[in-house]
Amino acid sequence: MDIAGFSATLNEWLLQAALPLWREKGFDPASGGFVETVDMAAQPTRANRRSRVQPRQVYCFAEAGRRGWSGDWRTVASEGIAYFDRVYLQSSGFYGALADADGNLIDASFDLYNQAFALLSFAYLAQALPGRRQEMIDRSNALRGRLEAHCKHPSMGFEEDNPPRLPLCSNPHMHLFEACLASEALDGFDTVAWTNLADEIAFLCMEHFIDRETGALREFFDHDWAPMPGDKGRIVEPGHQFEWAWLLLRWGERRGNADALVKARRLFEIGEQYGIAQPRDVAVMTLFDDFSVADPTARLWPQTEWLKAAIRFAALTQGEERERYLRSAVRAATALMSFLDTPVKGLWRDKQKADGSFIDEPAPASSFYHILCAIYELDDCLKRL
Repeated sequence: MDIAGFSATLNEWLLQAALPLWREKGFDPASGGFVETVDMAAQPTRANRRSRVQPRQVYCFAEAGRRGWSGDWRTVASEGIAYFDRVYLQSSGFYGALADADGNLIDASFDLYNQAFALLSFAYLAQALPGRRQEMIDRSNALRGRLEAHCKHPSMGFEEDNPPRLPLCSNPHMHLFEACLASEALDGFDTVAWTNLADEIAFLCMEHFIDRETGALREFFDHDWAPMPGDKGRIVEPGHQFEWAWLLLRWGERRGNADALVKARRLFEIGEQYGIAQPRDVAVMTLFDDFSVADPTARLWPQTEWLKAAIRFAALTQGEERERYLRSAVRAATALMSFLDTPVKGLWRDKQKADGSFIDEPAPASSFYHILCAIYELDDCLKRL
């Protein structure tokens, strides 16, 4: 199948199966919140609910609605954000981490990662629900301001909390970067503030997250943004090489920054050359900084990030280089489809073991954000082609 064929197949899966299933089974009408997992018989579970799942699912339904899905997305997007506020929002203005299935907060701790997804959901709700745009602008500005007051790093980026704790992490910055790129492009949002923060995170990534010698992006850092000592500082995730490559391509194209495109190309090269297990042809979870495999498990989300980066590279290149990225996109789409082969269409597998078998477990709602974003990125880049 060529990449356009994969796009058609994935869109049909999304519109006819996944969105209806997760609207019906992935949303708890009694509480107004999204469930954490749905089992392989398409029944919601009573697993504890991570706060990040709520704004991620809000993003999915708001963006599906904005792009024309005819299902009832407004109810779940509106009630989902209300549940997120009601259950997780603290007097500090930050969101806690974990609640039980009955909506009782059981972990109120601060995590920069969760605040980043709140900001992302505000940007997409502002687009999907014009009547709430000003509210989302105000909430977005307020949360950004609180983060800068609470845990701004003395040089650039953010601490993990206040008081500071180690390791510092690149991953929450990646999602904050994504929220910045969404917010800076919207009418009424504080373009200057979001642009400045996006630029700061881009330079933090290019100067500190990415190793100057190998071009690989690390996960964990000490207080001066040097790699953490020991094995922790050696961790390199193929999925994050792809995801940061995709973000740097978007930022670099907007800013006309050639260095970002060069670094993104190297990140993609590392992910593809060292992070794809054979003969499975799937992106694995973890490498060390010498590019040896640390964890051969393949999770669903790195396949979506491989696809997003490959198709955006294809849209930005020409000739044989474009063809090479298109071939990579086909491989990524093939890998993704293997995770979507489930007893009930519209669900997904999360983890593939080294022997190629999948772990039998419920589908995590958190993966929907990755899948839906990849399908829409594929649509948008194919239009550019």
